[in-house]
Amino acid sequence: MPLRPTLAALLLSLANATASPEDLLKKPDSWFRSDEGKEAAANVLSWQSPEGSWLKNQDTSDKPYTGKAESLDGTFDNKATTGELRFLARAFRVTGDTKCRDAVIKGFDHILAAQYPNGGWPQFHPPGKKYHRHITFNDGTMVRLLEFLRDSRDFKVLDPDRHKKAAAASDRGVDCIVKCQIVISGKPTVWCAQHDEVTFAPAKARDYELPSLSGAESAGILRFLMDLEKPSPDVIRAVKGGVAWFDSAKLSGYRYGKSGKDRVLEKDPGAPPLWARLYDLDTGKPFFCDRDGIKKDSVYQIGAERRNGYAWYGNWGESFAKDFAKWPHR
Repeated sequence: MPLRPTLAALLLSLANATASPEDLLKKPDSWFRSDEGKEAAANVLSWQSPEGSWLKNQDTSDKPYTGKAESLDGTFDNKATTGELRFLARAFRVTGDTKCRDAVIKGFDHILAAQYPNGGWPQFHPPGKKYHRHITFNDGTMVRLLEFLRDSRDFKVLDPDRHKKAAAASDRGVDCIVKCQIVISGKPTVWCAQHDEVTFAPAKARDYELPSLSGAESAGILRFLMDLEKPSPDVIRAVKGGVAWFDSAKLSGYRYGKSGKDRVLEKDPGAPPLWARLYDLDTGKPFFCDRDGIKKDSVYQIGAERRNGYAWYGNWGESFAKDFAKWPHR
């Protein structure tokens, strides 16, 4: 029987949801010209860090930032920065506000400066010496940056030289994705949530995010690669290998969701297939971790805090199945 979230859990999730300036792109041009739209743009501008990025998990359009500029630690993680830049590019196109133009150029240049020569991006720039320096696929970070660069060719705010740089950076990024794909026994599989910025090897992030095959991040990567206009033979091979891995790794007959305060995995013959968040690089089996970093075979072997505070299963493989069925290169 399908699991239904309790009313309390639903209200809690709504309360914790963070809006993004990107959500405001659905507004008509007239809204951007309105006092409300101009106020939202001014708010977003106030949250830009001195480097050119924005905070994560913060609705930067709702109210102005009143603190010290040097305290703004921007990032590319959790949809930060690219959403603000898309919003401000639209605001400039509609209103001609030069402050929006300058902020977009600053943020765009920051993204280009953050890219490693091998095509990857860290979680933020400058990256420091901790795990944030790794090539970051986690939560769709690198894919969102590449999608932003792809779409930036339509931004009126950018000059021809920056459009050329965006195209070159995109090419390097796609090449990096292919090089990061994990090959096991000669077969390309999928990706880890983060890869070493020098060797491309799967890398550790937080204590419960060990080197692994990632069911969540890899689905987004495959969708992006299938959306390329002219995929190279290497990209086509990468997509086919990734899709084959997803087919072999799926879990059928189970549903994962909320039951009271706990997330549970229950038998349900009619449920769509599931994939685990993390798969062991040696055995190919799902594993689960608490903050002690010790692998467990079952989600029920870890404590409630991590069990309920992380998406250990999802329907990620379904997100690109229809696209692959229509993909002309399959």
